[in-house]
Amino acid sequence: MSAASRGGDQPSPSEGFIIYERRHGWTQLGFRELWKYRELLYFLTWRDILVRYKQAVIGIAWAVLQPVLQMIVFTVVFNMALGIKSPVSDVPYAVFSFTGLLPWNFFAGALSRSGLSLVGNAGLLTKVYFPRLVIPISAVLAGLVDLGIAFLILIGLMAAYQIAPTWHIVFLPFFILLGFATALSVSLWLSALNVLYRDVQYVIPFLVQLWMFVSPVIYPISAIPAGPLRVAFALNPMTSVIGGFRWALLGQQFPPGGYIWISSTVVLVLLVSGLYYFKRMERTFADVV
Repeated sequence: MSAASRGGDQPSPSEGFIIYERRHGWTQLGFRELWKYRELLYFLTWRDILVRYKQAVIGIAWAVLQPVLQMIVFTVVFNMALGIKSPVSDVPYAVFSFTGLLPWNFFAGALSRSGLSLVGNAGLLTKVYFPRLVIPISAVLAGLVDLGIAFLILIGLMAAYQIAPTWHIVFLPFFILLGFATALSVSLWLSALNVLYRDVQYVIPFLVQLWMFVSPVIYPISAIPAGPLRVAFALNPMTSVIGGFRWALLGQQFPPGGYIWISSTVVLVLLVSGLYYFKRMERTFADVV
């Protein structure tokens, strides 16, 4: 029986319409829907990787050149000129700084890309429906490629200096996950705010630069006095991420477990609040962007 013969011109939902209902609680975040669009997530991630190096003269070699040049500059300026040393005598400052640069460059790159990702994909937002979370997540995931390439360089450095990783390396996936969650949680806030306030795009470079100096990239965590000041530094999740990388790979001194829980709690609060804020604002993205 046709729709017209049933007394109306409108087809039933089963004849091609999809009904979206307002959801509450955890269902509001749409994780199941995000899984349905996993192929789009893969496509956007791969596109971000290709576009980033497509017209570069040396291509993906920038993923190697950038951290290596930073390591050289840090070693000359902070180690040789200012006398900042690695806390473990048998680990050269070059390896010490490069190990800290691994998670930091991933975090800084994720903020720079994800913070502008929604505005950069304005055409896609206004034409097609899909979970908007896919865009900032794909921008963060794309940075894992650079992290993997830089990690191979670190392995070469450690081999050259005859530094063997400790058994703590089994905890490295946890710190990678913590770094990913930190980058995503901040990126959700920045990307959503940048749609409403375009000033955010000018704040992001300053924020990244300032954040680096309050993270132990250049100096060891042991240089931070124990007590309230170190607790304050632990509120910065990147302190535990960078310290965790060095502890897992080099066996260097790491803050007590309590600091890890402080950082993890901060990340959890930022991530959950960022997800809810992003989902609350996403219905306005297409109109504002």
